[in-house]
Amino acid sequence: QVQLVESGGGLVQAGGSLRLSCTASGRRFSDYVMGWFRQAPGKEREFVAYINRGGSRTGYTDSVKGRFTISRDNSKNTVYLQTDNLKPEDTAVYYCAASARPDLGRSPARYGYWGQGTQVTVSS
Repeated sequence: QVQLVESGGGLVQAGGSLRLSCTASGRRFSDYVMGWFRQAPGKEREFVAYINRGGSRTGYTDSVKGRFTISRDNSKNTVYLQTDNLKPEDTAVYYCAASARPDLGRSPARYGYWGQGTQVTVSS
């Protein structure tokens, strides 16, 4: 079992930045692949980024490549999502998630543990 708590969301103007954090407790953090997802009103939850257990491999959805960066600090049990050059279409609730599977994947079904979410609102 692992518990996840996100923080760092807020209201920002287009072109601005936010750093989202997700801190884990419970089982050893380095045992989990970590992902960030987001859900806008009226839309399905979508994959944003993932990072492997050691932090050496990452992947992003096309719409955030070059603007968002996922990283992790296993000594602090924390995964981060640096979001730069934010756009109004990035507005959503952002969730971090943990997967006990060793391979990387974009499907929410692969992730067994979820945080409560943090709201990101980007004004134009």
